[in-house]
Formats: sequence, structure tokens, C-alpha cells
Amino acid sequence: MAQWNGSDLEKVGAAEELELASERPNGTLRDAVTMWVVRSGDRLYVRSVKGTDGPWWRGTQSRSRGRIEAGGVERDVAFHPADPGEYAGVDAAYREKYGRYTSIVEHVLTDAARASTLRLEPR
Repeated sequence: MAQWNGSDLEKVGAAEELELASERPNGTLRDAVTMWVVRSGDRLYVRSVKGTDGPWWRGTQSRSRGRIEAGGVERDVAFHPADPGEYAGVDAAYREKYGRYTSIVEHVLTDAARASTLRLEPR
């Protein structure tokens, strides 16, 4: 598993939003989607409000690779399903970072959203 360098981890983790483009089977990138990103420990995570039925999440499954841009960092990444043991830390990170959006943040804390949790690892 590749590790984030400290500067990129800080910048992406602090960014309000992240642009994520997943790779198609032929290696080209899909259009980027804007989403929330959180840091838990030394890892970065994203979730789909619609769970594994979310269109962008389904797009990550063809190659488990893509590109992100956030906080002035652009990086090729691999998408790895988070282990359920990571969910509590990711939940806490979402509450802490986006808790001011009370009516919205609860949507990324559902069981369906948790099941879509992806860990972003640099390539």
C-alpha cells in the first residue's frame, strides 16, 4: 500500500471538496465529480451518498483507478474498499469536518453510504 507524503495528505485532507475522475476500462478518465473528502489518521476517504448504487462509485469499480484533485494537489490514485473496521474513524472525520452541514452530513453516515467507503491511495 502506497503512503501519502505529509504535504499532500495535509492539503487534500483539509480541502473542502475533491474532484474525482475514475478510469474507464480503456484507461481514459471519466468526467470528474465533486465530493467531500475526509482524512482519518494517515489515510484519505470518500463515500457515495447513494451507496454502491451511486453512478460515480460504480465507475470506480471497472479499474479501481483514477485521478483526484484537491487542495492544489493532483494525483493518480487507486480506490480500495475500506474495511468495516475503518468506518467509525471515517464517520467521526465526516462529523468533525462537515458537521456544520447537519442536514447533509447524515446522508454520508448511513449504512448504504458506509458500504461505499473508498480509501484513496496514491499511485
